[in-house]
Amino acid sequence: MDYDASTTPRALATEAVHAGREDLAGLGLHAPPLDLSTTYPSYDTRAEAARIDDFATTGARLDGPPVYARLDNPTTARFEDALARLEGTESAVAFASGMAALTAVLLARASLGLRHVVAVRPLYGCSDHLLNAGLIGTEVTWTDPAGIADAIRPDTGLVMVETPANPTLAEVDIRAVAHSCGSVPLLVDNTFATPVLQRPAGQGARIVLHSATKYLGGHGDVMGGVVACDEEFARTLRQVRFATGGVLHPFAGYLLLRGLATLPVRVRAASTTAAELVRRLATDPRIARVHYPRVGGAMVSFEVYGDPHDVIAAVRLITPAVSLGSVDTLIQHPASISHRIVDEGDRRSAGVSDRLLRMSVGLEDVEDLWRDLTQALSAPPAGTSRAGVGSAPEPRPVGR
Repeated sequence: MDYDASTTPRALATEAVHAGREDLAGLGLHAPPLDLSTTYPSYDTRAEAARIDDFATTGARLDGPPVYARLDNPTTARFEDALARLEGTESAVAFASGMAALTAVLLARASLGLRHVVAVRPLYGCSDHLLNAGLIGTEVTWTDPAGIADAIRPDTGLVMVETPANPTLAEVDIRAVAHSCGSVPLLVDNTFATPVLQRPAGQGARIVLHSATKYLGGHGDVMGGVVACDEEFARTLRQVRFATGGVLHPFAGYLLLRGLATLPVRVRAASTTAAELVRRLATDPRIARVHYPRVGGAMVSFEVYGDPHDVIAAVRLITPAVSLGSVDTLIQHPASISHRIVDEGDRRSAGVSDRLLRMSVGLEDVEDLWRDLTQALSAPPAGTSRAGVGSAPEPRPVGR
């Protein structure tokens, strides 16, 4: 019996290395090429007109060479194909950022007259704000997982959850939530877990969202977003992307495809370190509470008895910065930055306390990280003029 590598099921680690690259050997290449063209030559305008008409009607990828970078790009397409394979979906559509990806999903559902969204807090702060502020005409009903079925209306176009959630790492039962959604699509933000730790599409989610800036890129040097879904919905998303212009730059697509190759190794190594830090934090008398999801992962949240601002000011090896998923460890105070844009009452009711710190564990040695963390937890107040917890100036809301 002949062996066909293209159809034989492969482990996630193997897919991460080879998905999106299967044609390279036939092209005489080893590394994926980077196509930076914004436009492409075409001498048969009748044929181009027919292809563009087909895209406008169906949203399917163009058959044949590209026409214009806002329609499609070969490098970005490789990343999309690879991510779809890792998430176990038919297709994936990439965007300039995670928020651009979420906006496209909301616009795609609203185009059908389905502007109502049911959502479970906590979500990433800017996702919360986009839904709650009605900036693109959506209306949101916030509920807990048990209330999803009752919150659905005839004009509900989407149910949205993030699990593990940002920043409390609260989890929901994806399969149970998907059952409660009925025919309404369930969107799961899988940024924290990545397909290494969970694959929501296999548990009933119809749309899987990533801020690709985080673990998929993995090195803190590329911004992007991606939606994994069935091909039918992907076609609508491509039309929205073309119309609104939220395209992923080819160089970002190149870096994201490269990042996927080491995704399983990075996530598993960082998760091992995170679990050990959780074990130590759980018995530390300076820590009031530790949050760590059952699914595992490299994200850790903890509440301190002291002033969290002093901890942030005192770290030296760990970087005090927003975002997450890089090879180096980052720490931030969600109530001041990533979730500052969320109403204070909503923030606190979702478990985002003023004493909560969120840490994205990287690939450093666990002993070095613990040494830095423990000295920061014991650091004296940064200054006698410091205001109390919750009184910090209001910075602009930025990355996750």
